[in-house]
Amino acid sequence: MTPEEIGLCGCYQVIAVRRECEPPGSSKGPASDEVLYYATSLYHDEADEEELLSIIRGHWTIENGSHYRRDVTFREDHCRVSHRNVAHALASFRNLAIGLYELEREKGKAPVDSMPSWCRRMNFTGALKPLRKGSR
Repeated sequence: MTPEEIGLCGCYQVIAVRRECEPPGSSKGPASDEVLYYATSLYHDEADEEELLSIIRGHWTIENGSHYRRDVTFREDHCRVSHRNVAHALASFRNLAIGLYELEREKGKAPVDSMPSWCRRMNFTGALKPLRKGSR
């Protein structure tokens, strides 16, 4: 089936990727089997299967890193703020909180798997400490 046949005009390829996902943690449940579909405007001769898989893996590296934490810890996808400037400011604050947590975690001052509880205990004065120390 071509991209045009499924309503994706301007795309030159549709890729189906089958993946098996295992739940994180020590009490792992059953793995899920998923098929994900991607559309691209790259021509067939611009990227072969390996290059497309590399692009997709790169996307998921970002998604599983910053975006996943932003959604799970801060429930960003549930935020209903509709004003563009306010949404941008909230995203900036979330990124700042993640950055501060990472600074403290690298120094051994924040437990590895405790970002949600660490963020709930953080206040303005506490947030300034790693920023001041980092600038010296």
